[in-house]
Amino acid sequence: MKKLSKKRRTIGQGIEELWQREVGETSPRAFAHRVGASQDLVLRLDIHKKLDKHRGCVNTVCFNEGCVKLSFHSGHTNNVFQAKMMPYSDDRSIVTCAADGQVRYAFIKEDGRAETTNLGKHQGRVHKLAIEPGSPHIFYSCGEDGLVQHFDLRTRTATELFTCHSFDDKSRYMPIVHLNAIAIDPRNPNIFAIAGSDEYARLYDIRKCKLDGSTDFGHLVDCFCPQHLIGDVQVGITGLAFSDQTTGIGCDTIVSSPQDVGSRPGPQVYKGHQNRETVKGVSFFGPNCEYVASGSDCGRIFIWRKKDEELLRVMPADRTVVNCIERHPHATILASSGIDNDIKVWTPKATERASLPVKIEELKFKRKKSMHQLSSDLIMRIFASGLEHRGDDHAERAAFVEYLMDFSDGDDGNSDDATDASSAPGDCIVN
Repeated sequence: MKKLSKKRRTIGQGIEELWQREVGETSPRAFAHRVGASQDLVLRLDIHKKLDKHRGCVNTVCFNEGCVKLSFHSGHTNNVFQAKMMPYSDDRSIVTCAADGQVRYAFIKEDGRAETTNLGKHQGRVHKLAIEPGSPHIFYSCGEDGLVQHFDLRTRTATELFTCHSFDDKSRYMPIVHLNAIAIDPRNPNIFAIAGSDEYARLYDIRKCKLDGSTDFGHLVDCFCPQHLIGDVQVGITGLAFSDQTTGIGCDTIVSSPQDVGSRPGPQVYKGHQNRETVKGVSFFGPNCEYVASGSDCGRIFIWRKKDEELLRVMPADRTVVNCIERHPHATILASSGIDNDIKVWTPKATERASLPVKIEELKFKRKKSMHQLSSDLIMRIFASGLEHRGDDHAERAAFVEYLMDFSDGDDGNSDDATDASSAPGDCIVN
């Protein structure tokens, strides 16, 4: 008997599933979930549309509940790093954070004009916000000053929860973890995670804190780190995401210390892309979070199968760097952005299934810079030994540290600060 090819078997299976849905043996919801998780659709992802209303790099992308187009000045004085619409607000409540350290709130009036308010301030850039699932009022922010803040739009107040410190205080001059990412568990909104300039992702429980700011909230619920990165002072985390399918962590979970991380099974590791130039996000993809997607310094989107870490797609998506990856909440659709001045929307429209490039490693190093930029963390480590030989003159050491930080903050090679000469850094555009 002649053996059917894999392609013929896939087509036959698809027809059988369609027939089962039509005769009622499979519910429409189950059918949609099964089809939406199909690897065949992932391999057919292609650019459906480009949203090109921006005048510079696009640092933030998110899907909203309705259909609205507006453009307004957010009130920020530097690049907006994230903008999110609050749920159940009829797309009228928008919260933003930026390189100027401000966390702002914009309310869209009936006539389309935006009324903006400054809700809080960080001492340094603020890269990410996290909205409490299902709440039109509560959200969190984290900044490069290591501070985590809680916001309530009903009172327009900000509560400073805690400042994230390094576990083992590797450097006397850099004890604070510069935070890049914050995310809330969708299955348990009491749990949130933060990550930044060291190798650990930390989990906290909001129920262990009094929102008047009077509680020492530096108590971990759990922490995670791939085993091969433990102790590596040159790595950090720029993106966090919770899977919709996780069981979450309850308040009775045993607290883990950094020493415990290496003694238990480590998290899965997805390799292939490069993340050195900018603060990049990461996203699960698929109706049951079957895939993991992230951007890369080579200007491509990388997609892995979650269960076995296999790399499935490497898609050209930007002429320089891909920073933002956002999945549609219900459909097999991705949105991406980076240094290009547009947002790309991806749908499974290609007639042929894509295959991986032959020489993936060469793609990661195609970008060459005429000058290597040093981050502020690295500069501080380089000069730490020099500071130790300056004696006990605290004023002199403080002045020297301040000079180094001011020098590095001017341009640390992070293209989050890059903007077109014609663009206004505080503009917020919703397509």
